[in-house]
Amino acid sequence: MSLLFLFQGAGGFGFLIPMLLVFGVFYLLLIRPQQKKQRQLQSQIADLKAGDKVITTGGIIATITAVKDTSFLVRSADKSILEIARTAVAGIDAEETK
Repeated sequence: MSLLFLFQGAGGFGFLIPMLLVFGVFYLLLIRPQQKKQRQLQSQIADLKAGDKVITTGGIIATITAVKDTSFLVRSADKSILEIARTAVAGIDAEETK
């Protein structure tokens, strides 16, 4: 028995079952892991403190020098201090976590 034969007997709603299956697969393989990764990053950003190394969305690798409510002061080179938004943090420097 082919899978198509099973869906033909469902009348006008036979197309709905495969669409629901495709959405379920997309949810399990793409959407849910991305949400989990985003929640993990948000908790890591909330726990950042002075001295932690971060990577910004612009690709700058910097060390946090001060923490403010909505931003960080970071040192990206010997003497350059930048103020970045918390949302600009793309991740924690991998060398720092080792």
